[in-house]
Parts: sequence; C-alpha cells; structure tokens
Amino acid sequence: MSIEIDILNGDASWPIAKPLLSAVWDHDAAEKPSWAHVKWANADLRVLIETPEDGLVCHVGIYFRTVTWNGQKVHIGGIGGVCTREDRRGRGYATVALDAAVHTIRANEAVRFALLFCEPHNFAFYETRSWLPFKGEVYCEQPEGRIRFTHMAPYVFNIVRAPTLGTIDLCGLPW
Repeated sequence: MSIEIDILNGDASWPIAKPLLSAVWDHDAAEKPSWAHVKWANADLRVLIETPEDGLVCHVGIYFRTVTWNGQKVHIGGIGGVCTREDRRGRGYATVALDAAVHTIRANEAVRFALLFCEPHNFAFYETRSWLPFKGEVYCEQPEGRIRFTHMAPYVFNIVRAPTLGTIDLCGLPW
C-alpha cells in the first residue's frame, strides 16, 4: 500500500479538503449533532492523506493559538476536523495523520500542549494514543459572544505538559 502525506496551508488546501469533510459530516436535519451550529476556526495547516487508488482518504486540521490556561497566556496546538472516508476506515489512516499532525505541532517550539475536542464514540481512539481528558472548563468565542464550550469533550496531549484541570479560554473560535 502506498500513501502520500501532505501538510498544506489551511486556507489554500480548503478546496481539496472540503469534499471529504462534507461527505463525512453533512447530515440530514434529523441527524444533526449538537455541535452542528457551532462556528469553527479555519485550520492553519492540514494533514491530507491520499492513496493512488482512492484519492483523499483522511484529513486532520492543525491550529496554533495563544490561549489562557488559568489566566496565564500559553501557546498551544490544536487538532480538529479529524476524519476518514467511511469506506476506508480501520486501515490506520487517522493514526498516521494524527501522528503527522502531532509531529508538526511539536516542531513549533513555543507550543506547550495540544488540545482537541471529540465525541464520546472517539474517546477510546484518542486515549489509546496518549490523549488525556481535560476535566476543567473550556471557553471560546461564538458570534453571540464568549461561551462555555460543552458540545464536545476536550482532550490534551503532552508536548511540554498536559494540564487536565483548570480553565482554558481559547481566545477565539473552537476547532
């Protein structure tokens, strides 16, 4: 099996990624998840995995942001938009893409930890890859103002540290 891993500028690669993300997350009105109305940040970078046979099969968005954790500014990396084409799941693509994203985040020496948000059916996937549940509160911006973000569970990854308690303010849109 041959795969190609690209890490591209987020905005420039959006036209490539959009069809995959739409195919994975577009739902009928009756199936919309609780986070369907959330305004999300645009990825700074994107990990895209393609195969010669299938084209684009997996996506992971990478975000860089200065947030506050317990009132102190800290630079973090974010992971969002993790998805694999439904007919290509279970082949390790998401693990490869997530590893590439974490490697890219680690290359930014200012980053102290990584943060992602996920639904309960994905908890085990991230926990087996050393992500830890963040049990504190997370705040973010939305068009209506600052809100407590409770639509998905936050997970942290140890870059320099992995805080699991306290208050994180994303100082912007979630990812």
